[in-house]
Amino acid sequence: MKVEKVAGIDVAAKTLALAIRAGEQTGKVRELENTASGHQAVIKALTSAGVQRVCLEATGVYHLDLALALDAAGVSLMVVNPTAAKRFAQALMTRSKSDAVDAGVLAQFAQSMPFQPWQPPAAPVLEVRACARRLAALVKARTQAKNQLHAASQTISTPEIVLADLRLSIAQCDDHIAQLRAGACALIDADAQLREVFTLLNSVKGIAAASAIQIMGEILVLPADMQAKQWVAQAGLDPRHATSGTSVNHKPHLSKAGNRYLRLALYMPALSAARHEKHVNGYYRHLIEDRGLKPIQAVCAVMRKLLHAIHAMLKARQPFNGSRFYALVETPA
Repeated sequence: MKVEKVAGIDVAAKTLALAIRAGEQTGKVRELENTASGHQAVIKALTSAGVQRVCLEATGVYHLDLALALDAAGVSLMVVNPTAAKRFAQALMTRSKSDAVDAGVLAQFAQSMPFQPWQPPAAPVLEVRACARRLAALVKARTQAKNQLHAASQTISTPEIVLADLRLSIAQCDDHIAQLRAGACALIDADAQLREVFTLLNSVKGIAAASAIQIMGEILVLPADMQAKQWVAQAGLDPRHATSGTSVNHKPHLSKAGNRYLRLALYMPALSAARHEKHVNGYYRHLIEDRGLKPIQAVCAVMRKLLHAIHAMLKARQPFNGSRFYALVETPA
């Protein structure tokens, strides 16, 4: 009788732990990079071993590219909720926790639990995400070219041909950005669900079309059952504390252990809203004047709270309500 082979993959930001299980035996766990080449190595290992089913845990955006690669390769894939995986590990009375152990637990989950095939995000969502990522790259390239032009303009030794080339690079980036944003807006306008999300995001004073595209590209691929605090953790906007005994007591700072694209997408909207939306401005001033935060710290706090607000808006299908973001204190006449 042929023994069924299953696999569990524990996904981290930079690494993958692959455990293949046959019968009651789990093989040696392999560690690979969470990159496109690493994904192909995983597919090759699964194919060579004759694995029938694969299980991995939903980890925000870290698992998405791997899941898409496995799905495209025809691998039977199940993506489980982290809570379900945690409870399964508790039921097995797992005493240790590491990437290798977690991969083994996921392999046992694939072997023991009913198989529920993973459904990838809708094609329009993935298309918007691809546009958003490309736009982020183009904006970064334009900023670099502008910085180079500024530096080159400060010295008379820079020949005009170099300055002209930098200006051309900036102009080309501007053209490509404009075309890609127009294309992304057309994709959004053609889909009722995307159009609704776009409209809700635009209800925030500070989120215009460009920022809405970037934000949508990152949040719409997240699992639908994720909570707001999980969104915050995925964006790396959660505070990291560093204390130990009496000698180590650093001030909390952003973990930044998350999706940098989402952080970048939120920065300018938070900055703009803190200036032009009265409730957000009130919250921003409260952080600086009453809590003693520095301006950049206050902006980061606004980013975090804005992400909470967006989560609530999309869940309730309601536009932004400034009074729920921060209640302004009426000053006596």
